[in-house]
Formats: sequence, structure tokens, C-alpha cells
Amino acid sequence: MKTSTSLALLTDLYQLTMAYGYWKLGRAEREAVFHLFFRKKPFAGGYAVVAGLGPALEFVRDFRFDDSDVEYLATLTGNDRAPLFEAGFLDYLHNLRLNVDIDAMLEGTVAFAQEPLLRVKGPMLQCQILETALLNIVNFQTLIATKAARVCAAAGSDPVLEFGLRRAQGIDGGLTASRAAYLGGCAATSNVLAGKTYGIPVKGTHAHSWVMSFDDELDAFEGYASAMPNNCVFLVDTYDTLEGVRNAVKVGQRLREQGHEMIGIRLDSGDLAYLSIEARKILDAGGFPKAAIVASNDLDENIIESLKVQGAKIAVWGVGTKLVTAYDQPALGGVYKLGAMKDDRGEWQPKVKLSEQVAKTTIPGVLQVRRFEKRNAERNTEGGDQLVGDMIYDLTRGIDSREMIVDIKDSNRRKRIPEGTVGHDLLVPVMQQGKLMGPFADGTETLEVARTRASQELARLHPTVRRLLNPHEFPVGIDVGLHEQRDAMIREMRWDFTEQS
Repeated sequence: MKTSTSLALLTDLYQLTMAYGYWKLGRAEREAVFHLFFRKKPFAGGYAVVAGLGPALEFVRDFRFDDSDVEYLATLTGNDRAPLFEAGFLDYLHNLRLNVDIDAMLEGTVAFAQEPLLRVKGPMLQCQILETALLNIVNFQTLIATKAARVCAAAGSDPVLEFGLRRAQGIDGGLTASRAAYLGGCAATSNVLAGKTYGIPVKGTHAHSWVMSFDDELDAFEGYASAMPNNCVFLVDTYDTLEGVRNAVKVGQRLREQGHEMIGIRLDSGDLAYLSIEARKILDAGGFPKAAIVASNDLDENIIESLKVQGAKIAVWGVGTKLVTAYDQPALGGVYKLGAMKDDRGEWQPKVKLSEQVAKTTIPGVLQVRRFEKRNAERNTEGGDQLVGDMIYDLTRGIDSREMIVDIKDSNRRKRIPEGTVGHDLLVPVMQQGKLMGPFADGTETLEVARTRASQELARLHPTVRRLLNPHEFPVGIDVGLHEQRDAMIREMRWDFTEQS
């Protein structure tokens, strides 16, 4: 059997058993709509930064079951030891070419709980079989991009370098984390493969082992300066940190005599606030006021914010483990739910999933998100238009004439869309009949474009929504007409269950 390069089996088995059931019962081609969304904002924050759409679309575009995939599936058996899938179904999978439509929030868009990030429309079997992979790709990258945005917010105008490869969750985890972190605002990565793959700037200098391999620290710094005179950031805390700064100054002066300039020093342990303040004094006194102090050592947004408050003289932040592993929240918790199906007459029928937990009761319909903003004569202090709120509505119903949103968790909280606002829909067509379209077809949707979008979108949020601790709740709700339809569906279903019992 040849080695497979296909990713079609990047899925849970139950996706394939359901696909088999749809095929077996003649329901595979019935048109359906699924939505990918998350129920709770990550890191107890005020927002999420959408990421992963580009790789997700590439996955869908290239989706194929190759020979080795179907050969493997043919070996699976049920509890009676008979084949799990019949040969006709495996032939169907082998010949399957996806022709789904996808509308999505572009990468870098700021999103909130319950809002569809992707809407997938097409044959039921095809939509279903994409669930696991889409969640795998979008969940992780959105989580890391959001974490990066928070870290960069804490750092302010200082650049943040992503240093997490060695602690990342495997090869793919390290590569995609670097991509998402850059999208979320990091200035560069230490991950050279990510640099090659995605065009991300790469940064790095030497480790403690370099210093330890020499008889003394001064010799180590001189050796590195001789080998790499144009890349000298000296790691100064192998032995005595402040003495290491003094040795860096000595070597920096010799570099200057040779026509080169020391970039700076790195602190990787100890009291970073105190040591950076003292290091700054030594660097300035030695004639290096522009030499940057880079700090690392298990940093995150909360530690960076604390160090800033303490007056630390750190100019560049190297953030690794707690960024690429989303240390305080290991998963986004995104889900992928059926919103509507076409009936025998070709009309959309909304579908709702009930739950004892309000947050887990889904929103029925073919959903879209409209973001409303009020254009003021005087621009606000953030320099952008005032965002009013987001409305989740059903495309088959349109927006109710009352123009009101109802809070998803508390129906007594309602907000009328004020006069003088304009709105734009956030889900835009990115794939039609399995083919890339719009900015993905012509190549204009690059990682740099997405990164710029994220920066601009975050800047337009009110500072109270962006703050790290106890952020303000951005107004997001369901169109009032859709809310009333949803309530009626829930009441009818619960009445049916009561009658049956």
C-alpha cells in the first residue's frame, strides 16, 4: 500500500458513519447549511480574532479520498466483524469532489460568541464530513491569534516576538501557532520553517549553551560578535546578569570600532523589572542608549502588564510557551451545527438543537452577521467609526422592520439599532461549488492583509472591550423576528415532548 498524502481521514469516525447513513438512506445530496461558531469568548476576554480561514479553504479545495484512504476504510469492521462500510460507499468516497459554498468572516475580523465564523452550504454528506477538520483548523488558530492580540495589547507599541516552537504541541501545532500569532500582532517568530512557509520575519540570537561552551562569558560574546557581527543580541543571564550586561557593553564597543552596532541584550530569568532598569543604566552609561533590552521567561499578557506598571525598561518581548499553547485556555470550544435543510419542495426549513443550557440551544436558519456602526460628524477618540453592535439574522427571513437585537443569554436585554447607522455583513463568499473565489481566488487575501485587518479591527473596538480584565460586553444579539421564531420552535418542540411523555 502506498503512503497517503491525503488529509481526508483527518476526521472523527462518526462523521464517516453518518456520511454512510446519509448515502445509504438516499439523503446524501439533500442541501443543508452548517455554521461554525464558539459559545464563549476565550481567556475571559472581550473578543476573539478570527484565524485559520486560509488553511481551511485550502483543505476543502484539495479534499480527496485517495487509494490508500479507501483501502484503509475497507479494513474497518463493526461489532459483528463484518465490514463497517460497503464497497459501493467506498467507491462513492473515492470519486467524491466537494462542491460546497462557504461564506466566512475574513481572517483578522473581530468576532464574538455565537456568531457564525463560517457558513457551509451544500449536500448534507459533504457539509457533515468537513466538520472535524474545519473545527480543528479554525479553533486553534483563532485561539492563538486572540492570545497574541492580548499579549500585543499588553506590550503596547513594543514589538512581541513569538518564541514558542520548542514548547508547541507538535510540528503542525508549532507551525500554525506561528502563523496565527503573527496574524494576531506578533512582529516576528523564531520558527524558521514558519518564516519560509508564511513569509513571517524571523528573529533569534544565541542560547546559554553558547556562553557555557567558552571558558568565560566575555570570550563567548566576542566569539559570537566575530561570527555574527550584524546579529548581536547578547544573552546576559548565564552567570551574573548585570556583569553580563557589562561584558556586552565591552564587546559592543569593539563592534562599533569595526563598523557594526550591538542590537541589544536579552534577559531570560530573574527579576525582570529590576534587572531591566539596572541594565538600562549600564547600557546608557556605556554609550548604548539605543540598544534594546529583550525579555523572555514564561511571559504572558498579565506578566507584561505588571512589568509595565513596575517601570521595566524592556523594549522587546519574547513570548513562547504561554502564547503557542494558549496556556490558560487550551481550547476555543468552537462547534459546528446544522442550521437549516431544504425540504422536498426545495424550501429551507430551519433546524434548532435544544439544550438545558441556554448557551447550547442553537440559532436556526441560514445565518448572517451584520455589524452596525454609527458615523459621527466628530470622530471618536479611537479615530474610527463608533461600533453599535452585531445582529445575527436569517437570510431567508431578512431583518425585521423593528431593527432590534435580543441578547442571546437574556431575552429581556434588547437593543434597538439607532437611526443614522449603517451595517455591513461579515460573512462574505469565499468558496462556490468547491472553488475559491473573491480575494482567495485572485491571491489578494494574504497573511499580511489579514494581519493588517486584525490591527484595524482591534483599534475600532472601545478600550473597555479590549481591556484584559473584566472587559465590557460588546452588544451582540439575534434579530428580534428570528428570536421570536426560535422561541416558537422551542416551545413547540418542548410541548411535543411533554405530550409524548
